[in-house]
Amino acid sequence: MLEQPTNSAATDTSGTTQTGTDSPEAAQRILAMRDRINEIDNALIALWQERASLSQQVGATRVASGGTRLVLSREREILDKFRTALGADGTQLALLVLRAGRGPL
Repeated sequence: MLEQPTNSAATDTSGTTQTGTDSPEAAQRILAMRDRINEIDNALIALWQERASLSQQVGATRVASGGTRLVLSREREILDKFRTALGADGTQLALLVLRAGRGPL
């Protein structure tokens, strides 16, 4: 049986959220920040799904009208925008975003 650490975890009122601190004040601040992080995560997920759906619709419309499946200049524009705004991690994020909308190459 594994022992649970006793000096590094504070919990919320439900007793389930680990904060990694024994300080009640710090634990409350952490929990408040995590609440906001969770809100942001939910918004990101919703936006990700909306973006992927729109991108798939763009691709289907383009192909149905005799166009190409991909527009590489548009993908490059998106990659550049994410890289400029977010650095090297932005490139990786942009690749994931693009793949969600168009599927794997």
